[in-house]
Amino acid sequence: MAEKDLGYRRVQCTGRGSYIISLPKEWVEDIGLKRGSEIAFNIQPDNTLSLIPRKIAEREGKADAAKPKEYYITVDPKEASESALRMIRALYAIGADIIRVHFKNAKDAAKNKNETKNFVRDTFLGAEIIDETPDEITLQILIKHSEFGIEKAVRRMAIVALAANRDAISYLKDQNSAIADSVINARNDVNRLGLYIVRQLKYGIERNLYRELGFRTPKEFLLYRIAVNDVENIGENALGIVNHIGAFQKLINNETLFIRDPLDEEVYTQLVSYFSLAQQTYDDAIKAIFKRDYKDAEKIISKRESLVALENELIMLISSKKFDPNVVSILRLIFDSSKRIMDYGRNMAELALNRTVEELCSTLTYR
Repeated sequence: MAEKDLGYRRVQCTGRGSYIISLPKEWVEDIGLKRGSEIAFNIQPDNTLSLIPRKIAEREGKADAAKPKEYYITVDPKEASESALRMIRALYAIGADIIRVHFKNAKDAAKNKNETKNFVRDTFLGAEIIDETPDEITLQILIKHSEFGIEKAVRRMAIVALAANRDAISYLKDQNSAIADSVINARNDVNRLGLYIVRQLKYGIERNLYRELGFRTPKEFLLYRIAVNDVENIGENALGIVNHIGAFQKLINNETLFIRDPLDEEVYTQLVSYFSLAQQTYDDAIKAIFKRDYKDAEKIISKRESLVALENELIMLISSKKFDPNVVSILRLIFDSSKRIMDYGRNMAELALNRTVEELCSTLTYR
């Protein structure tokens, strides 16, 4: 059919703040639309909008994207289960809606089934086992991007990761098993949120849904992927500190090491203070990204560069105490973790600059 100009129509606003526009009567009647008919709205790369009635999309095979993405994998109990778990994780990340996991030799599959169910519970956000037979489980991902947006997920991820580092530092003073468990659980939550965000980013890229996800350009998908990687590293650093302190304390308890005063109050106080600065820097950088604030991001970068002298003083303080090398290694691990948080904060500020520089420069004028 040749292109036909149906003229312009005025956008109207309802009392509830929704925008509406009437459809051309001739078009509606030609394709047989009725009250209750469904129309798909697709944003094109040039920001124009295409409207596709469901029955046309189904007739032309364009409605497949609306169908759940279902996958089927087979697990052999005689083989290493890690391979199957990695496959399930990859399917979740690429946007699978339903994953059917079949286990060969149902008689011997109980262990693998339990391992798979535990993996799903500990690794995926919004995933549930919806069906189970002796030789198969069906996993469905129920959460949608509209229910838990990417920016909210990143914010929550950062809060959990920073809290894990705060607990890890306190573990140096109080080797309470509850603190260690809290760090482990927080690291797992960070990874679970990170994988969910990657899933949502892939979903948005495939469907060109950057505006629906709160972005102004598709380039922001890359920005958030970098941010997720940094936050995951913050969580891993916290776990590394706890594991290192736990191993150190075990050597003391076993009398393999004899250290009279493993904790120096002056150094500990300075480390806590430095971590607080790092946390504030990172938190401010997150806010700068969400607010799209170029000036605040610039201030964070300048602040980061001004703290080099303070870092050198802290290193000199640790060196002057003549600690046991094992104690020094733990203190440096905590210091390095906080320093990386500082650097990640600077990275986030750089991302905020990249996110907003085009908007800023397009509005600048010269006299």
